[in-house]
Amino acid sequence: MKYWLLKTEPKEWSWKQQTRFNNKGAEWSGVRNYQAAKNLRNMKKGDKCFFYHTGKEKKIVGIVEIVKEHFLDKTDKTHKFVSVIVKTLIPFKETVKLQKIKKNRVFKDFSLVKQSRLSVMEVDLKYWKKICKMGKV
Repeated sequence: MKYWLLKTEPKEWSWKQQTRFNNKGAEWSGVRNYQAAKNLRNMKKGDKCFFYHTGKEKKIVGIVEIVKEHFLDKTDKTHKFVSVIVKTLIPFKETVKLQKIKKNRVFKDFSLVKQSRLSVMEVDLKYWKKICKMGKV
């Protein structure tokens, strides 16, 4: 199993909207960056992902799980990009803000700090565990 982080602008797709789909899952679409799309292609059923709100919030709010591996993104007319289906797993009891992550030296090499604009990124197990502890899950 691998761990990932998925970024979304809460005005476009929020944690609240995601939770309405429960076990059915919702399509994660609209990714138009080649590196992020490659990460979507590498996701496997059962992988876990942090659900991250970008924009003004800049915080991890919960965990979702990959329930369907990559397939062509219906919103992409070029047929180059893919989507996955994610289902809601756990909300964080305490959201983890980017500012708090950046202040902690443990995260100095974390992709969220080093490649802050990448919308889909892999998360090392050591960072996963630390962030889950910070989020009280």
